[in-house]
Amino acid sequence: MEFIRNFPFFSILLPMVSGPISSCLSGKTAKKISLTILSIDCVLSAAVLWYVRTQDGMFTYKMGNYPAPFGNEIRIGTLEAFMALFFCIVMLLSLWGGLNHVKQDVPEEKTNLYFILINLLLSSLLALIYTNDLFTAYVFIEINTISACGLIMVRGWGRNILAAIKYMIMSLLGSGLVLISLSILYGITGHLLMENIHDAAVQIMEQQTYVEPLTVAIGLFCVGIAIKSALFPFHAWLPDAYSYSTCSSSAILSSLVSKGYIFLLIKFFYRVIGTDIIRQTHVDNVLFIFGIAGMIVGSLSAIQQTDAGRMIAFSSVAQIGYIYMGFGLSTEAGMIASVFHILSHAASKSMLFVSATGLSEVSGGNTFYRSLTGAGYRHPLAGIAFSVGSFSMVGIPLLAGFTSKVYFAEAAFTASRGKMVVTLIALAISTVLNAMYFLRQVITIYTPARDVPRPEGYRPSRSMCAALALFIVMNFLLGMCSHPIFLWIQDGLANFS
Repeated sequence: MEFIRNFPFFSILLPMVSGPISSCLSGKTAKKISLTILSIDCVLSAAVLWYVRTQDGMFTYKMGNYPAPFGNEIRIGTLEAFMALFFCIVMLLSLWGGLNHVKQDVPEEKTNLYFILINLLLSSLLALIYTNDLFTAYVFIEINTISACGLIMVRGWGRNILAAIKYMIMSLLGSGLVLISLSILYGITGHLLMENIHDAAVQIMEQQTYVEPLTVAIGLFCVGIAIKSALFPFHAWLPDAYSYSTCSSSAILSSLVSKGYIFLLIKFFYRVIGTDIIRQTHVDNVLFIFGIAGMIVGSLSAIQQTDAGRMIAFSSVAQIGYIYMGFGLSTEAGMIASVFHILSHAASKSMLFVSATGLSEVSGGNTFYRSLTGAGYRHPLAGIAFSVGSFSMVGIPLLAGFTSKVYFAEAAFTASRGKMVVTLIALAISTVLNAMYFLRQVITIYTPARDVPRPEGYRPSRSMCAALALFIVMNFLLGMCSHPIFLWIQDGLANFS
């Protein structure tokens, strides 16, 4: 076996092992270790992506070379490798962009704890991407939940603690439903590996035995993941969790955490149950309805906000709705559009939170949208980055969000006539609503404000400027060079089946 096949396991293990080590170190040293491990994982993930694209296209790594059911395994294909690389890059840039605010917002004695949580979150996200075992996925769902909750409440403010409590209650409810689903699946199939469950599920549907328990298990799993990813109407915890966290936490939570759960749901559809069975149980229709509702309700809620952070947070509810709408189309094109939107939303939303923090820095620390009047002139790069992220969310050509909406529109024509009409109407309405609240904020930050001068002696941090510049480049690359990524997603989903 080529040594490079160990890299996915190393990329999960390295951040996991760094936790106990960092707990004994100073915050400054823990930060260096965290950034180093993130960089190493980027390199390892890039090497794995190169390997699967130049070799067989996919491979399975058995822990300790023990086969199932005694051993555990992870499965690596084009889509898993690309997602792992993308997640590592976005997390590194999000962390880099908010380093100064980690110093300001996190008590010094808790700094090493903050970076321990970052490493555990990274490890859990990569495990959700790579794992081929549902129980292992559940274990890392819990690690992901605990890490994300810690990142929310680490500031120690009353609002942060309340937001963390809401997040924990809803996340544990979602985790409980997922666990019940896995228990039912194990009871009727006798397996935990994804392919083995799939074979058993196909047999159940052919023989019409245990059809009802299988349907219940599918429904519980989908509802559990929907709660954890903030699909409407399970989104009440999201605005406080995202808007009251420190800069890096908000960027990471909004762009990656929910996407890890959604990626697991994609694997559940393709590799565990099978898309044919999903259609037979009509789960796709339910997800389509709630996805459409999320697109509209999330945008309407964002319009009502007067705080820039909460506006960006409510926008995530709408964007999650886009992804579930694509699932509900029940076509390959719809799933490809949803996967691409995971990428475009992650790149845009993390940039929006980091740039909003930069604009707030030059506006007396305020996030009220009128307080940001003229902030684009006081912090030019943050203004440009916020504008690019906003235009991407609206769907301006050449940007990632535009490409996503084009893919969704094309996918609509591959679905049934009823879903096609509803999808196109929802895309049009959502785009108009997106423009109403994002362009309002862009106009505000570029409206001259003579009575709000730039803080004396203020210099934007180099790390934030570098992160914002790279986020801008990433957004344009996703918008202008989407075809190779489209093909990778297509190949990856084909391997899932």
